[in-house]
Amino acid sequence: MKLLREILYKVEINSVIGNTSLTINKIEFDSRLINEGDMFIAISGVHSDGHNFISEAIQNGANCIICEKIPDNKIDGVVYVSVMSSRKALAIIASNYFENPSSKLNLVGVTGTNGKTTIATLLFDLYSSLEIKSGLISTIKISYGNKSFQANQTTPDSLSINRYLCEMVNSNVRYCFMEVSSHGIDQNRTEGLVFKGGIFTNITHDHLDYHESFENYRDTKKRFFDSLGNNSFALTNNDDKNGLIMLQNTIAHKYTYSLKSVSDFKAKILESSFNGMLIKINGSEFWSKLVGKFNVYNILSVYSVASILGLPKEELLRAISSLDAVAGRFQFYKKNKITVVVDYAHTPDALENILKSINEIKSSKNNLITVLGCGGNRDKYKRPIMGDIASNLSSRVIFTSDNPRYEDPEIIIEEMISGVKSLNLSKTISISNRKDAIKAACQFARSNDIVLVAGKGHESYQEIKGVKNDFDDFEIVKELLNQKN
Repeated sequence: MKLLREILYKVEINSVIGNTSLTINKIEFDSRLINEGDMFIAISGVHSDGHNFISEAIQNGANCIICEKIPDNKIDGVVYVSVMSSRKALAIIASNYFENPSSKLNLVGVTGTNGKTTIATLLFDLYSSLEIKSGLISTIKISYGNKSFQANQTTPDSLSINRYLCEMVNSNVRYCFMEVSSHGIDQNRTEGLVFKGGIFTNITHDHLDYHESFENYRDTKKRFFDSLGNNSFALTNNDDKNGLIMLQNTIAHKYTYSLKSVSDFKAKILESSFNGMLIKINGSEFWSKLVGKFNVYNILSVYSVASILGLPKEELLRAISSLDAVAGRFQFYKKNKITVVVDYAHTPDALENILKSINEIKSSKNNLITVLGCGGNRDKYKRPIMGDIASNLSSRVIFTSDNPRYEDPEIIIEEMISGVKSLNLSKTISISNRKDAIKAACQFARSNDIVLVAGKGHESYQEIKGVKNDFDDFEIVKELLNQKN
Protein backbone atom coordinates (compact mmCIF):
# COMPACT_ATOMS: atom_id res chain seq x y z
CA MET A 1 0.00 0.00 0.00
CA LYS A 2 1.23 3.50 -0.85
CA LEU A 3 0.10 7.08 -0.31
CA LEU A 4 -1.37 8.67 -3.43
CA ARG A 5 0.81 11.81 -3.17
CA GLU A 6 3.94 9.62 -3.13
CA ILE A 7 3.11 7.64 -6.25
CA LEU A 8 2.13 10.81 -8.15
CA TYR A 9 5.72 12.12 -7.92
CA LYS A 10 6.91 13.45 -11.32
CA VAL A 11 3.52 12.83 -12.98
CA GLU A 12 2.37 15.69 -15.25
CA ILE A 13 -0.89 16.67 -13.51
CA ASN A 14 -3.54 19.03 -14.84
CA SER A 15 -5.84 19.01 -11.82
CA VAL A 16 -6.78 17.04 -8.70
CA ILE A 17 -10.20 16.67 -7.10
CA GLY A 18 -9.90 15.13 -3.62
CA ASN A 19 -7.28 14.38 -0.96
CA THR A 20 -3.89 13.07 -2.12
CA SER A 21 -3.22 11.61 1.36
CA LEU A 22 -5.37 8.68 0.26
CA THR A 23 -3.91 5.18 0.62
CA ILE A 24 -3.73 3.12 -2.58
CA ASN A 25 -3.92 -0.66 -2.36
CA LYS A 26 -2.78 -1.52 -5.91
CA ILE A 27 -2.81 -0.11 -9.45
CA GLU A 28 -4.84 -1.44 -12.39
CA PHE A 29 -5.70 -0.24 -15.91
CA ASP A 30 -8.29 -3.02 -16.42
CA SER A 31 -11.53 -2.18 -14.61
CA ARG A 32 -12.36 -5.88 -14.25
CA LEU A 33 -9.34 -6.38 -11.97
CA ILE A 34 -10.23 -3.55 -9.59
CA ASN A 35 -10.84 -4.34 -5.92
CA GLU A 36 -11.57 -2.18 -2.88
CA GLY A 37 -9.03 0.62 -2.44
CA ASP A 38 -7.38 0.26 -5.86
CA MET A 39 -6.33 2.96 -8.32
CA PHE A 40 -7.80 2.79 -11.83
CA ILE A 41 -5.87 4.37 -14.70
CA ALA A 42 -8.07 5.07 -17.72
CA ILE A 43 -6.07 4.51 -20.90
CA SER A 44 -7.23 5.18 -24.43
CA GLY A 45 -6.32 2.10 -26.46
CA VAL A 46 -6.62 1.03 -30.09
CA HIS A 47 -9.77 -1.02 -29.54
CA SER A 48 -11.28 0.52 -26.39
CA ASP A 49 -11.11 3.61 -24.19
CA GLY A 50 -10.59 3.11 -20.47
CA HIS A 51 -12.51 6.32 -19.79
CA ASN A 52 -15.69 4.40 -20.72
CA PHE A 53 -15.07 2.02 -17.81
CA ILE A 54 -14.51 4.52 -14.99
CA SER A 55 -17.99 3.88 -13.53
CA GLU A 56 -17.38 0.12 -13.55
CA ALA A 57 -14.02 0.61 -11.82
CA ILE A 58 -15.63 2.71 -9.08
CA GLN A 59 -18.39 0.13 -8.62
CA ASN A 60 -15.67 -2.51 -8.14
CA GLY A 61 -14.05 -0.43 -5.39
CA ALA A 62 -11.65 2.06 -7.01
CA ASN A 63 -10.91 5.00 -4.71
CA CYS A 64 -8.75 6.93 -7.19
CA ILE A 65 -9.16 7.57 -10.91
CA ILE A 66 -6.27 8.68 -13.14
CA CYS A 67 -7.66 10.05 -16.40
CA GLU A 68 -7.10 12.56 -19.18
CA LYS A 69 -10.64 13.97 -18.79
CA ILE A 70 -12.46 14.03 -15.46
CA PRO A 71 -16.02 12.70 -15.87
CA ASP A 72 -18.97 15.03 -15.31
CA ASN A 73 -20.58 12.59 -12.90
CA LYS A 74 -18.18 12.52 -9.95
CA ILE A 75 -18.63 10.21 -6.96
CA ASP A 76 -18.04 11.45 -3.40
CA GLY A 77 -15.03 9.88 -1.70
CA VAL A 78 -13.27 9.13 -4.99
CA VAL A 79 -10.15 11.11 -5.88
CA TYR A 80 -9.89 12.18 -9.53
CA VAL A 81 -6.52 13.12 -11.04
CA SER A 82 -6.42 14.63 -14.52
CA VAL A 83 -3.10 14.06 -16.34
CA MET A 84 -1.55 15.03 -19.65
CA SER A 85 -1.08 11.40 -20.74
CA SER A 86 -2.56 8.36 -19.00
CA ARG A 87 0.01 6.02 -20.57
CA LYS A 88 2.91 8.16 -19.40
CA ALA A 89 1.32 8.54 -15.98
CA LEU A 90 0.89 4.76 -15.69
CA ALA A 91 4.60 4.22 -16.33
CA ILE A 92 5.73 6.81 -13.76
CA ILE A 93 3.12 5.75 -11.17
CA ALA A 94 4.09 2.08 -11.60
CA SER A 95 7.75 2.94 -11.08
CA ASN A 96 6.95 4.98 -7.96
CA TYR A 97 4.59 2.33 -6.56
CA PHE A 98 7.25 -0.38 -6.82
CA GLU A 99 9.91 2.03 -5.43
CA ASN A 100 11.82 2.56 -8.68
CA PRO A 101 13.23 -0.97 -9.08
CA SER A 102 15.06 -0.14 -12.34
CA SER A 103 17.42 2.12 -10.37
CA LYS A 104 18.39 -0.77 -8.08
CA LEU A 105 19.88 -3.02 -10.77
CA ASN A 106 21.66 -2.62 -14.11
CA LEU A 107 18.92 -2.47 -16.75
CA VAL A 108 20.11 -2.73 -20.36
CA GLY A 109 17.66 -2.16 -23.23
CA VAL A 110 18.00 -3.53 -26.76
CA THR A 111 16.15 -1.89 -29.64
CA GLY A 112 16.20 -2.20 -33.42
CA THR A 113 14.36 -4.15 -36.11
CA ASN A 114 16.36 -7.38 -35.97
CA GLY A 115 18.44 -9.05 -33.27
CA LYS A 116 16.68 -7.78 -30.13
CA THR A 117 15.63 -11.19 -28.83
CA THR A 118 18.92 -12.87 -29.66
CA ILE A 119 21.09 -10.18 -28.06
CA ALA A 120 18.98 -9.85 -24.90
CA THR A 121 18.79 -13.65 -24.49
CA LEU A 122 22.51 -14.20 -25.16
CA LEU A 123 23.40 -11.52 -22.59
CA PHE A 124 21.12 -13.20 -20.06
CA ASP A 125 22.61 -16.62 -20.86
CA LEU A 126 26.15 -15.20 -20.70
CA TYR A 127 25.77 -13.61 -17.28
CA SER A 128 23.80 -16.57 -15.93
CA SER A 129 26.58 -18.96 -17.07
CA LEU A 130 29.02 -16.89 -14.99
CA GLU A 131 26.68 -17.27 -12.00
CA ILE A 132 25.85 -13.57 -11.99
CA LYS A 133 22.19 -13.17 -11.02
CA SER A 134 20.39 -11.82 -14.07
CA GLY A 135 16.95 -11.22 -15.51
CA LEU A 136 15.46 -11.25 -19.00
CA ILE A 137 12.43 -9.44 -20.45
CA SER A 138 12.03 -10.58 -24.06
CA THR A 139 9.58 -11.48 -26.80
CA ILE A 140 9.85 -15.14 -25.82
CA LYS A 141 9.84 -15.03 -22.02
CA ILE A 142 10.53 -13.22 -18.79
CA SER A 143 13.13 -15.01 -16.66
CA TYR A 144 15.05 -14.54 -13.42
CA GLY A 145 16.51 -17.05 -11.00
CA ASN A 146 14.62 -20.31 -11.53
CA LYS A 147 11.42 -18.53 -12.60
CA SER A 148 10.23 -18.16 -16.17
CA PHE A 149 7.01 -16.68 -17.60
CA GLN A 150 5.71 -16.67 -21.17
CA ALA A 151 5.72 -13.20 -22.72
CA ASN A 152 2.77 -11.79 -24.66
CA GLN A 153 4.44 -8.60 -25.97
CA THR A 154 7.97 -7.65 -26.97
CA THR A 155 7.84 -4.89 -24.38
CA PRO A 156 5.25 -5.60 -21.63
CA ASP A 157 2.99 -2.91 -20.19
CA SER A 158 4.75 -0.59 -17.75
CA LEU A 159 2.91 -2.02 -14.74
CA SER A 160 4.13 -5.53 -15.54
CA ILE A 161 7.68 -4.29 -16.27
CA ASN A 162 8.00 -2.64 -12.88
CA ARG A 163 6.39 -5.59 -11.09
CA TYR A 164 8.89 -7.99 -12.67
CA LEU A 165 11.81 -5.63 -11.97
CA CYS A 166 10.70 -5.36 -8.33
CA GLU A 167 10.63 -9.15 -8.04
CA MET A 168 14.09 -9.30 -9.63
CA VAL A 169 15.46 -6.78 -7.13
CA ASN A 170 13.95 -8.80 -4.27
CA SER A 171 15.69 -11.87 -5.74
CA ASN A 172 19.06 -10.03 -5.74
CA VAL A 173 19.23 -9.82 -9.53
CA ARG A 174 22.12 -7.52 -10.56
CA TYR A 175 21.55 -7.23 -14.31
CA CYS A 176 18.42 -7.28 -16.44
CA PHE A 177 18.41 -7.38 -20.24
CA MET A 178 15.26 -6.14 -21.90
CA GLU A 179 13.90 -5.88 -25.43
CA VAL A 180 12.61 -2.39 -26.17
CA SER A 181 10.17 -2.27 -29.08
CA SER A 182 9.12 0.81 -31.05
CA HIS A 183 5.53 0.20 -29.89
CA GLY A 184 6.73 0.15 -26.28
CA ILE A 185 8.62 3.43 -26.71
CA ASP A 186 5.77 5.14 -28.54
CA GLN A 187 3.25 4.04 -25.90
CA ASN A 188 5.49 5.27 -23.05
CA ARG A 189 5.92 1.79 -21.54
CA THR A 190 9.58 2.53 -20.77
CA GLU A 191 8.89 5.95 -19.24
CA GLY A 192 10.30 6.31 -15.72
CA LEU A 193 12.76 3.42 -16.12
CA VAL A 194 16.44 4.00 -15.37
CA PHE A 195 18.57 2.27 -18.01
CA LYS A 196 22.23 1.49 -17.46
CA GLY A 197 22.61 1.26 -21.21
CA GLY A 198 20.94 0.97 -24.58
CA ILE A 199 21.85 -1.02 -27.71
CA PHE A 200 20.83 -0.21 -31.27
CA THR A 201 21.01 -3.20 -33.63
CA ASN A 202 19.71 -2.02 -37.02
CA ILE A 203 16.60 -0.62 -38.61
CA THR A 204 14.67 -1.66 -41.72
CA HIS A 205 11.11 -1.21 -42.94
CA ASP A 206 8.83 -2.84 -40.36
CA HIS A 207 5.71 -1.94 -38.38
CA LEU A 208 4.80 0.74 -40.92
CA ASP A 209 1.16 -0.23 -40.42
CA TYR A 210 1.60 1.31 -36.96
CA HIS A 211 4.17 4.08 -37.46
CA GLU A 212 2.92 5.10 -40.97
CA SER A 213 6.39 6.13 -42.19
CA PHE A 214 9.96 4.94 -41.89
CA GLU A 215 10.98 8.32 -40.45
CA ASN A 216 8.43 7.99 -37.63
CA TYR A 217 9.65 4.45 -36.95
CA ARG A 218 13.31 5.55 -36.85
CA ASP A 219 12.62 8.62 -34.71
CA THR A 220 10.67 6.51 -32.22
CA LYS A 221 13.72 4.28 -31.78
CA LYS A 222 15.87 7.37 -31.35
CA ARG A 223 13.69 8.62 -28.49
CA PHE A 224 14.97 5.73 -26.38
CA PHE A 225 18.58 6.91 -26.72
CA ASP A 226 17.62 10.56 -26.24
CA SER A 227 16.22 9.61 -22.83
CA LEU A 228 19.37 7.86 -21.51
CA GLY A 229 21.18 9.54 -18.61
CA ASN A 230 24.79 10.67 -18.37
CA ASN A 231 25.70 7.63 -16.26
CA SER A 232 24.47 5.28 -18.99
CA PHE A 233 26.04 3.95 -22.17
CA ALA A 234 24.68 4.00 -25.73
CA LEU A 235 26.01 1.32 -28.08
CA THR A 236 25.18 1.45 -31.79
CA ASN A 237 25.79 -0.61 -34.91
CA ASN A 238 28.13 1.57 -36.97
CA ASP A 239 27.41 -0.46 -40.13
CA ASP A 240 23.77 0.62 -40.16
CA LYS A 241 23.31 3.95 -41.94
CA ASN A 242 21.03 5.12 -39.14
CA GLY A 243 23.32 3.90 -36.37
CA LEU A 244 25.03 7.21 -35.63
CA ILE A 245 21.71 9.08 -35.84
CA MET A 246 20.71 7.25 -32.65
CA LEU A 247 23.63 8.87 -30.83
CA GLN A 248 23.08 12.46 -32.03
CA ASN A 249 21.33 13.85 -28.96
CA THR A 250 22.11 11.35 -26.23
CA ILE A 251 24.14 12.41 -23.18
CA ALA A 252 25.08 8.79 -22.48
CA HIS A 253 28.62 7.50 -23.05
CA LYS A 254 28.81 6.59 -26.74
CA TYR A 255 30.22 3.35 -28.21
CA THR A 256 30.13 1.75 -31.67
CA TYR A 257 30.50 -1.78 -33.03
CA SER A 258 31.10 -2.91 -36.60
CA LEU A 259 32.30 -5.51 -39.06
CA LYS A 260 33.07 -2.95 -41.78
CA SER A 261 33.94 0.40 -40.20
CA VAL A 262 36.41 1.78 -37.67
CA SER A 263 34.65 1.33 -34.33
CA ASP A 264 35.25 0.78 -30.64
CA PHE A 265 34.48 -2.91 -31.11
CA LYS A 266 35.41 -4.59 -34.39
CA ALA A 267 34.79 -8.18 -35.52
CA LYS A 268 35.90 -10.36 -38.44
CA ILE A 269 34.75 -13.82 -39.57
CA LEU A 270 37.74 -16.14 -40.09
CA GLU A 271 35.88 -19.44 -40.70
CA SER A 272 32.20 -20.32 -41.07
CA SER A 273 30.23 -23.58 -41.29
CA PHE A 274 27.04 -25.15 -39.94
CA ASN A 275 29.10 -26.23 -36.93
CA GLY A 276 29.93 -22.65 -35.97
CA MET A 277 32.30 -19.79 -36.70
CA LEU A 278 35.85 -18.70 -35.90
CA ILE A 279 35.63 -15.01 -35.06
CA LYS A 280 38.15 -12.30 -34.22
CA ILE A 281 37.02 -9.41 -32.00
CA ASN A 282 39.43 -6.58 -31.19
CA GLY A 283 42.37 -8.88 -31.93
CA SER A 284 41.17 -11.94 -29.97
CA GLU A 285 40.13 -15.15 -31.75
CA PHE A 286 37.48 -17.53 -30.44
CA TRP A 287 35.01 -20.16 -31.64
CA SER A 288 31.26 -19.59 -31.53
CA LYS A 289 28.60 -22.26 -31.90
CA LEU A 290 26.30 -19.73 -33.57
CA VAL A 291 26.04 -19.57 -37.36
CA GLY A 292 25.65 -16.74 -39.89
CA LYS A 293 27.06 -13.28 -40.48
CA PHE A 294 24.05 -11.65 -38.80
CA ASN A 295 24.94 -13.61 -35.66
CA VAL A 296 28.42 -12.12 -35.70
CA TYR A 297 26.76 -8.74 -35.20
CA ASN A 298 24.74 -10.22 -32.33
CA ILE A 299 27.84 -11.77 -30.72
CA LEU A 300 29.80 -8.54 -31.20
CA SER A 301 27.03 -6.57 -29.52
CA VAL A 302 27.04 -8.99 -26.58
CA TYR A 303 30.84 -8.78 -26.31
CA SER A 304 30.69 -4.97 -26.44
CA VAL A 305 28.07 -4.68 -23.69
CA ALA A 306 29.83 -7.13 -21.39
CA SER A 307 33.13 -5.28 -21.94
CA ILE A 308 31.53 -1.91 -21.19
CA LEU A 309 29.99 -3.39 -18.04
CA GLY A 310 33.41 -4.57 -16.91
CA LEU A 311 33.62 -8.33 -17.48
CA PRO A 312 37.26 -9.50 -17.76
CA LYS A 313 38.23 -10.25 -21.36
CA GLU A 314 39.39 -13.86 -20.93
CA GLU A 315 36.35 -14.79 -18.84
CA LEU A 316 34.10 -13.12 -21.39
CA LEU A 317 35.59 -14.95 -24.39
CA ARG A 318 35.27 -18.35 -22.69
CA ALA A 319 31.64 -17.68 -21.79
CA ILE A 320 30.70 -16.46 -25.29
CA SER A 321 32.21 -19.59 -26.83
CA SER A 322 29.78 -21.74 -24.85
CA LEU A 323 26.60 -19.86 -25.85
CA ASP A 324 23.93 -21.77 -27.79
CA ALA A 325 21.50 -20.44 -30.39
CA VAL A 326 18.27 -18.87 -29.17
CA ALA A 327 15.08 -20.86 -29.82
CA GLY A 328 13.69 -20.08 -33.27
CA ARG A 329 16.76 -18.08 -34.31
CA PHE A 330 18.80 -20.07 -36.85
CA GLN A 331 17.75 -23.21 -35.03
CA PHE A 332 18.54 -26.22 -37.19
CA TYR A 333 17.83 -29.94 -37.27
CA LYS A 334 19.73 -32.52 -39.31
CA LYS A 335 18.40 -35.88 -40.43
CA ASN A 336 19.25 -38.15 -43.36
CA LYS A 337 21.84 -35.61 -44.60
CA ILE A 338 19.16 -32.90 -44.86
CA THR A 339 19.46 -29.73 -42.78
CA VAL A 340 16.35 -27.73 -41.92
CA VAL A 341 16.78 -24.24 -40.47
CA VAL A 342 13.92 -22.64 -38.51
CA ASP A 343 14.16 -18.86 -38.13
CA TYR A 344 11.94 -15.99 -37.03
CA ALA A 345 12.94 -13.90 -40.09
CA HIS A 346 9.81 -11.85 -40.77
CA THR A 347 11.25 -8.68 -42.30
CA PRO A 348 12.95 -8.24 -45.69
CA ASP A 349 16.31 -7.50 -44.11
CA ALA A 350 16.19 -10.46 -41.72
CA LEU A 351 15.16 -12.82 -44.53
CA GLU A 352 17.92 -11.57 -46.81
CA ASN A 353 20.51 -11.91 -44.04
CA ILE A 354 19.68 -15.50 -43.24
CA LEU A 355 19.43 -16.58 -46.90
CA LYS A 356 22.79 -15.00 -47.69
CA SER A 357 24.32 -16.64 -44.61
CA ILE A 358 23.08 -20.07 -45.68
CA ASN A 359 24.31 -19.56 -49.25
CA GLU A 360 27.75 -18.59 -47.95
CA ILE A 361 27.98 -21.82 -45.97
CA LYS A 362 26.39 -24.40 -48.28
CA SER A 363 28.00 -25.99 -51.32
CA SER A 364 26.99 -24.59 -54.72
CA LYS A 365 25.96 -28.15 -55.67
CA ASN A 366 23.22 -28.23 -53.07
CA ASN A 367 19.77 -26.66 -53.12
CA LEU A 368 18.27 -24.14 -50.73
CA ILE A 369 14.51 -24.61 -50.40
CA THR A 370 12.65 -21.82 -48.61
CA VAL A 371 9.23 -22.00 -46.96
CA LEU A 372 7.91 -18.48 -46.46
CA GLY A 373 4.76 -16.80 -45.19
CA CYS A 374 3.87 -13.26 -44.08
CA GLY A 375 1.64 -12.32 -41.15
CA GLY A 376 -1.87 -11.03 -41.70
CA ASN A 377 -3.17 -7.63 -40.51
CA ARG A 378 0.38 -6.30 -40.55
CA ASP A 379 2.59 -4.20 -42.87
CA LYS A 380 1.65 -5.20 -46.45
CA TYR A 381 4.53 -3.21 -47.92
CA LYS A 382 7.05 -5.92 -47.17
CA ARG A 383 5.19 -8.88 -48.72
CA PRO A 384 6.25 -8.47 -52.38
CA ILE A 385 9.76 -7.46 -51.25
CA MET A 386 10.13 -10.66 -49.24
CA GLY A 387 8.74 -12.70 -52.14
CA ASP A 388 11.40 -11.18 -54.41
CA ILE A 389 14.22 -11.80 -51.92
CA ALA A 390 13.22 -15.41 -51.31
CA SER A 391 12.97 -16.23 -55.01
CA ASN A 392 16.28 -14.52 -55.81
CA LEU A 393 18.28 -16.28 -53.11
CA SER A 394 16.65 -19.74 -53.06
CA SER A 395 16.71 -22.73 -55.41
CA ARG A 396 12.98 -23.24 -54.77
CA VAL A 397 10.37 -21.29 -52.78
CA ILE A 398 7.13 -22.55 -51.28
CA PHE A 399 4.84 -19.66 -50.35
CA THR A 400 2.50 -20.50 -47.50
CA SER A 401 0.59 -19.00 -44.58
CA ASP A 402 2.21 -17.59 -41.45
CA ASN A 403 -0.23 -16.11 -38.94
CA PRO A 404 -2.95 -14.99 -41.36
CA ARG A 405 -5.01 -13.62 -38.46
CA TYR A 406 -8.16 -12.16 -40.04
CA GLU A 407 -6.83 -11.97 -43.60
CA ASP A 408 -7.31 -14.52 -46.37
CA PRO A 409 -4.01 -16.47 -46.57
CA GLU A 410 -4.42 -16.91 -50.33
CA ILE A 411 -4.44 -13.13 -50.80
CA ILE A 412 -1.32 -12.76 -48.65
CA ILE A 413 0.40 -15.40 -50.80
CA GLU A 414 -0.64 -13.59 -53.97
CA GLU A 415 0.88 -10.37 -52.63
CA MET A 416 4.17 -12.15 -51.93
CA ILE A 417 4.20 -13.71 -55.40
CA SER A 418 3.49 -10.29 -56.98
CA GLY A 419 7.06 -9.29 -56.10
CA VAL A 420 8.68 -12.29 -57.80
CA LYS A 421 10.49 -11.51 -61.07
CA SER A 422 9.21 -13.43 -64.11
CA LEU A 423 12.48 -15.35 -64.49
CA ASN A 424 12.06 -16.71 -60.94
CA LEU A 425 8.40 -17.70 -61.13
CA SER A 426 9.25 -21.24 -62.21
CA LYS A 427 11.04 -21.74 -58.86
CA THR A 428 7.91 -20.98 -56.84
CA ILE A 429 4.81 -22.84 -55.77
CA SER A 430 2.12 -21.98 -53.23
CA ILE A 431 0.66 -24.29 -50.56
CA SER A 432 -1.51 -22.37 -48.11
CA ASN A 433 -1.53 -25.10 -45.43
CA ARG A 434 1.73 -24.47 -43.55
CA LYS A 435 2.31 -28.08 -42.46
CA ASP A 436 1.77 -29.33 -46.00
CA ALA A 437 4.20 -26.68 -47.26
CA ILE A 438 6.90 -27.79 -44.81
CA LYS A 439 6.21 -31.44 -45.74
CA ALA A 440 6.61 -30.64 -49.45
CA ALA A 441 9.92 -28.86 -48.79
CA CYS A 442 11.25 -31.87 -46.88
CA GLN A 443 10.15 -34.18 -49.71
CA PHE A 444 11.84 -32.00 -52.34
CA ALA A 445 15.10 -31.98 -50.38
CA ARG A 446 17.86 -34.37 -51.41
CA SER A 447 21.11 -35.33 -49.71
CA ASN A 448 22.98 -32.25 -48.32
CA ASP A 449 20.21 -29.82 -49.33
CA ILE A 450 19.12 -27.05 -46.96
CA VAL A 451 15.51 -26.18 -46.09
CA LEU A 452 14.71 -22.81 -44.51
CA VAL A 453 11.38 -22.46 -42.70
CA ALA A 454 11.04 -18.72 -42.12
CA GLY A 455 8.68 -16.37 -40.34
CA LYS A 456 7.49 -17.94 -37.13
CA GLY A 457 10.62 -19.16 -35.35
CA HIS A 458 9.93 -19.65 -31.65
CA GLU A 459 6.15 -19.21 -31.94
CA SER A 460 4.28 -22.33 -30.90
CA TYR A 461 0.97 -21.36 -32.50
CA GLN A 462 -0.65 -20.27 -35.73
CA GLU A 463 -3.25 -17.53 -35.41
CA ILE A 464 -6.25 -17.95 -37.75
CA LYS A 465 -9.47 -15.91 -37.43
CA GLY A 466 -8.64 -14.90 -33.86
CA VAL A 467 -7.88 -18.46 -32.74
CA LYS A 468 -4.36 -19.56 -31.79
CA ASN A 469 -3.85 -23.14 -32.95
CA ASP A 470 -0.95 -25.25 -31.70
CA PHE A 471 1.79 -25.07 -34.32
CA ASP A 472 5.53 -25.34 -33.71
CA ASP A 473 7.70 -25.17 -36.85
CA PHE A 474 10.66 -26.89 -35.20
CA GLU A 475 8.62 -29.79 -33.79
CA ILE A 476 6.85 -30.28 -37.14
CA VAL A 477 10.21 -30.27 -38.94
CA LYS A 478 11.54 -33.00 -36.64
CA GLU A 479 8.36 -35.04 -37.08
CA LEU A 480 8.45 -34.82 -40.88
CA LEU A 481 12.18 -35.47 -41.27
CA ASN A 482 11.96 -38.50 -39.00
CA GLN A 483 9.18 -39.87 -41.21
CA LYS A 484 11.23 -39.43 -44.38
CA ASN A 485 13.09 -42.50 -45.57
